[in-house]
Amino acid sequence: AASGHPLEQTAAVQAHDAQIVTSGITTVFDCLRMGADEDGGFEHGEMREMADAIQAAEKEGRLRAEHLLHLRCEVSADNVLEHFADFENDRHVRLVSLMDHAPGQRQFQTMDQYIFYYQKKRGLSDEVFARFVAKRQAESARNSTPHRNAIAKVCAERGITVASHDDATLSHVDEAIENGVRLAEFPTSFDAARASHEHGMSVLMGAPNIVRGKSHSGNIAARDLAEMGVLDVLSSDYVPLSLLHAPFILADEVESITLPKAIAMVTSTPARTVSLDDRGRIATGLRADLVRVHRSHGVPVTRSVWRQGRRVA
Repeated sequence: AASGHPLEQTAAVQAHDAQIVTSGITTVFDCLRMGADEDGGFEHGEMREMADAIQAAEKEGRLRAEHLLHLRCEVSADNVLEHFADFENDRHVRLVSLMDHAPGQRQFQTMDQYIFYYQKKRGLSDEVFARFVAKRQAESARNSTPHRNAIAKVCAERGITVASHDDATLSHVDEAIENGVRLAEFPTSFDAARASHEHGMSVLMGAPNIVRGKSHSGNIAARDLAEMGVLDVLSSDYVPLSLLHAPFILADEVESITLPKAIAMVTSTPARTVSLDDRGRIATGLRADLVRVHRSHGVPVTRSVWRQGRRVA
């Protein structure tokens, strides 16, 4: 909907908001991608256009959840700083992820993983895939460090929370510490997850990973990190309702995790990590963001949702 007619954009934003709030989410970080990488598929300005549509819907009173922005920056991309600059004065930006999806990096530490995820899924010939890999690796070597440092510097100046992405090694964790990272997003090894947690970062994994029992890309399972005691935050990722479902599964199946501790992974801990200190807990003086839930046959059903004391679902 980013490049569609304004009415289509408005309808898309409203449909998204309706799914979010009925999943029990009162504050959502809408993810927008900075930098075209291996997927291509969008032009400079389209993400800004989508953000403008979200904010216009907010001003018109169309939205029931509060919508903030999460910029997912592909630091290996040539144009990531250009895209990032479109948001330099946007106060809705509260979270920025530093990502590098080049082969041999982070999520794809082995070429076998990359071949499965890209060549086989897209049906690329060996020749086309080889050219593609060489291009992506060259971009990563040229861009990733300067772009990562430049974006982290801007975030520090603006008070924006920075997340690392797909950290796999202890050197990745050291790099995250240098960049002022507070959120370790989808670590891909047990060592990286443990080190991030021990250094005070909130370790985030996808709630669908808990519901499905495995990672969609074949990396470590969130449940294993939960059992190790190093899982701090759950993300809805690609299934909003999973954010409500996953805490109940953790409380049922992981002996060391109580239901209040599991619920904190989707409420107080993420709120604290991104400096939203006015929400995430039920306490005097905080926002009355509340969800009433009924659990039927193991799956939670949202009965009522309040945002700032006003019922929105």
